Formats: sequence, C-alpha cells, structure tokens
Amino acid sequence: MPAEESRLIPVGRVLKSNGTEGEMLVGLRGFLPADINTQEPVFILIDGLPVPFFIESCRERGTSKLLVRLTGVHSLEDANELAGADLLMRASSLPGDEQEDGLLLEDLPGWTIASPDGRTLGVVTDFEDIPGNPCLYVETPGGQAMIPLHEDFILSTDEKERVLTLDLPEGLL
Repeated sequence: MPAEESRLIPVGRVLKSNGTEGEMLVGLRGFLPADINTQEPVFILIDGLPVPFFIESCRERGTSKLLVRLTGVHSLEDANELAGADLLMRASSLPGDEQEDGLLLEDLPGWTIASPDGRTLGVVTDFEDIPGNPCLYVETPGGQAMIPLHEDFILSTDEKERVLTLDLPEGLL
C-alpha cells in the first residue's frame, strides 16, 4: 500500500463513554459526521501501535459529534479505557479535499501568520488541539499569543511559502 494511502489522519477524539454497553461520544476535529466512512476501519493508538476497529453503529450528535460503538468495545469499562484517545482514519478513506490538502495542526509550527494586507503577524511555535477549538501558539513581536484556529478566520494557505493568512478579530493579536 502506498505511504499516502496508509497515512493515518486524526479525525476525532473519544470524549467519554455513553451508557453501559460500550458506546462512546466522539468529538470530530474539522470533519463532519458525513465525512466518516463507516465501512472503513478506524484506528486507536494502544501502546503506541494503531489498532483497527470497525464501527458497529454510529449516530450523529449535533454537527461535530458522534455516538459510536466499535467492535470489541462492549462495556462501560472498555469505553472508559479509550476515553481521551484519538480516533484515526486512513487518508484514503477521507473525502478528497482532506487527502489533497492534507494540512494538519502538526504541520503548522514554523509557519508564518500573515494579515489580509500581507503583514507578518508572527510565527507558529506550537498548537493546542482542544476539541472543537484548536489553537495556535504564535510568537509575535510583543511576545507569545494563543489564537483560535477557526475556519472563518482562514483566508488562505500557501504550503510552498508556509504562510497562513488569517483575518483575525481586532485585538486578538
């Protein structure tokens, strides 16, 4: 299998167990419930290795959460053991835009943040992947700042020049 097809992308995080029969609440990261292909395995890192699970049942919970039951997870204890774990999928299982773009939070340290008028605002030093509210740490002339990385703020990405152009609310940076 080509490396790109086998690359695992974090699509969500197990937030908590739901009920006593192994169902779990999963918060999605930048994906919609419709993006999750329930016919393909999902992976969870256990002891540093990706372990495949198949989705037995899946129900939408709002626009960015799913109630999921995975094969082999049939009790409250099983589900609680997976709480906090990232849910990964193969890049080839995801919609075309994610596969072609492939830009992840992990890719952004070292990128320059620019304003809509082209001014350099700072450089990304790190990120915080808060479910539903990913944030970037940006080193600016005035010190380090933490900014939310919301899709409404992103005007463009230039992967070649590693520049992320953001239209941030006044006073955020």
